Amino acid sequence: MPDSDVLIIGAGAAGLSLAWRLLTPPPGVPAPRVTLVDAPPGPLRPPERTWCYWEKGAGDYDGALTASWQRLRVRGADGEPYSRGLGELRYKMLRSPAFERALRPALAPLHRTEAVVEEVRDLPGGGAEALCRTADGADLRLRARWVFDSRPPAVAPRAARVRLLQHFKGWFVRTERPAFTPDTVELMDFRTPQPDHGLAFGYVLPLGPHEALVEYTQFSSSVLGDAAYDQALHHYTDAVLGLGPLRIRGVERGVIPMTDARHARRAGRHVFRIGTAGGAVRPSTGYAFAAVQRQTRAVAEALHQGREPVPPRAYSARSHLMDTVLLRGLDTGRIAGPDFFTRLFAHVPAERLLRFLDGDTRPGEDLLIGLRTPVAAMLRTVAELPFTTRRT
Repeated sequence: MPDSDVLIIGAGAAGLSLAWRLLTPPPGVPAPRVTLVDAPPGPLRPPERTWCYWEKGAGDYDGALTASWQRLRVRGADGEPYSRGLGELRYKMLRSPAFERALRPALAPLHRTEAVVEEVRDLPGGGAEALCRTADGADLRLRARWVFDSRPPAVAPRAARVRLLQHFKGWFVRTERPAFTPDTVELMDFRTPQPDHGLAFGYVLPLGPHEALVEYTQFSSSVLGDAAYDQALHHYTDAVLGLGPLRIRGVERGVIPMTDARHARRAGRHVFRIGTAGGAVRPSTGYAFAAVQRQTRAVAEALHQGREPVPPRAYSARSHLMDTVLLRGLDTGRIAGPDFFTRLFAHVPAERLLRFLDGDTRPGEDLLIGLRTPVAAMLRTVAELPFTTRRT
């Protein structure tokens, strides 16, 4: 008999969201036995993270939010601001410690263990097992009917025509003078020096007149050294934003894959991948939290209804194709990133654009958005895709 009905590997957004949804079934449906295994404290456990997403009205995690906003702003390289209201949507910021604290009461029945998972495999008689090693070096076997693995795969996903990275470093800062507009997120500020390949921008999440998370972000093929991020952040906070004296109260950094490779959501008959490993990252933007919620909600519903819990694709084939065209255009230099995103934000209603980025627009809306892009460059990129080699 398996140790659990469900084994979840990883206690990030995907792992915790799935555990919470499984342990809060509809009335009359028994909750499954759930085990969650996470790496012991150390280099294999992810640091604290910030997730941003948008949704209409109240959401499941509103009580844990650090902040939310009704307006976004994009600035072109010339400094021209384009500020837009979000209509019924809200742009929300959630920190991982607050997220876990909010879920803790509902996760009380969860069995948690700390170990490094070294192998996951199907069992001949049904179910699957994870071969683990604890912090003291002991071997541990965990068996379950279904396993959901949220760890980044050790092997890159299937061959891709383009592979870029969204990589960033951010400072949580406090300024001496009021320096931020509390009701508006600076979504993309292209007044930063642009790299030879890809694009760069500033990103500001205001937490009050004196406080914000200020990030420097690049879309490119390789990450920078830590000193280069600090130099870019100093330039952005001093020369561009003119914040004056400030204190750095925290640091955040990350690397997000931007690729048209298809992520395999199934790693075995009883083993599935979720979260980033299961393709929840939107290739053209790096956003993933909303897709993680859709994915884990669908998995939990399937299990509660006694169906095979295959995670759904996070985005449609149409969305995937559009992302491929954009990434290929950026990678070849055919599309100038700052002009592309500034033009979109200047001419497309912000609510429609965010729904587009979430894969929630109709074909007619996609066409209207496409007409606001450099059409000739996009069509040329579409035409060459069938002849572009996929690289492993």
